[in-house]
Amino acid sequence: MTTPTAESALAASDAVLDREETISRDELEALQLSRLQHTVAYAYDRVPLYKRKFDEAGVHPTDLRELSDLGKFPFTTKEDLRLEYPFGMFAVPQQEVARIHASSGTTGRATVVGYTKKDLADWAKLVARSLRASGVRPGMKVHNAYGYGLFTGGMGAHAGAEALGCTVIPISGGQTERQITLIQDFKPDAILATPTYLLTIADAMMKQGIDPASTSLKYAVLGAEPWTEEMRHELETTMNIKACDIYGLSEVMGPGVAGEAVETQDGSHIWEDHFRPEIIDAFDPSVVLGDGEPGELVFTSLTKEALPIIRYRTKDLTRLLPGTARPAHRRMGRITGRSDDMIILRGVNLFPSQIEEIALRIPELSPHFQLELTRPEGQRMDQLTVRIERRESVTAEVVASAAKVLQQQIKIHVGSSCTVDVVEPGSLERSNGKLRRIYDMRPKA
Repeated sequence: MTTPTAESALAASDAVLDREETISRDELEALQLSRLQHTVAYAYDRVPLYKRKFDEAGVHPTDLRELSDLGKFPFTTKEDLRLEYPFGMFAVPQQEVARIHASSGTTGRATVVGYTKKDLADWAKLVARSLRASGVRPGMKVHNAYGYGLFTGGMGAHAGAEALGCTVIPISGGQTERQITLIQDFKPDAILATPTYLLTIADAMMKQGIDPASTSLKYAVLGAEPWTEEMRHELETTMNIKACDIYGLSEVMGPGVAGEAVETQDGSHIWEDHFRPEIIDAFDPSVVLGDGEPGELVFTSLTKEALPIIRYRTKDLTRLLPGTARPAHRRMGRITGRSDDMIILRGVNLFPSQIEEIALRIPELSPHFQLELTRPEGQRMDQLTVRIERRESVTAEVVASAAKVLQQQIKIHVGSSCTVDVVEPGSLERSNGKLRRIYDMRPKA
């Protein structure tokens, strides 16, 4: 097996960075303030929702004299975008909107976002910057397994890879057998996907008798769902690749808001020349937390034309850390979960990523699991069952011991009791994009 670390260090050294990636923190913050003042005034003048919210909060764009003044302004939420459905958040006339994307709307009315031609160019530039940071280089073939359509992942990643000078293979999500055929036939250098879908591809390869480490793939740029260091190790070991994170969400732009550097793999650098991040206390949003403190991530766009976004509450739980590979740009810590994905089980807060982290430390258990929440009839206490697949090579005799270890480790590290059900390999649903981990079967109130 080759060592991707040496290859990636070499690849990183020949990258030509954008000027904004190399400026000092002082220069970056001066740029942020200038762009932030423009954006806040622009949103106030052009988006009725922002004029109304600012006026109700008793603030005006002229009150923003320094970066810390941003905390005076009201938040934007997903509900705001839903109430303004479809185009009420747009700051430009319809004829200037070059493209529209939208969320699936599975949990309510869809959120709609728009882009001018300049927005699309900026988006492509930032995705290209993120891919380059993660080891992808001009001339490489890039297998894009993010979903196309109204979801921002597929087209956003595609445009960024083209802007970087790559050859894009636009396979989209699903059709796993065809994905494997094209990886073998087209010999791409990099793959873009959700981490759980890349795991699905690797599993399907092994079932076909193909060694996932034998393909041409060298880099994976993975996003659209939280994943752990244990999942990174699983994928890198199984596929002989370097796996890096890419972060984004449609309301802020799409993929490419932040990207992880292959030479450090220590969290995604936020491209702060285009976005101003904050961390707030998820339980007391009026409190803006300092760097290093965990809380909810909030974004304000600095350059968007069609849909400027002011203090958008992402619901993602993380912390801000000093920049490393790009010193002026702060990093995001690993996303530990989403505040709206948090399970409160008998008074204990629990996230699926915690279960993944624990399970992948137990060699007999696979990364494929589901969390089932139930409340048996006549009982007042909720019950959690972790259904998880055993590894192919594990015998039935070992399964009971592994289940007991997982149960004990969850009790120790999470603080809640659960039932563990170890099931046969391949019996749980596989991801064709974003994976559903939580199945809430409790009676509805």
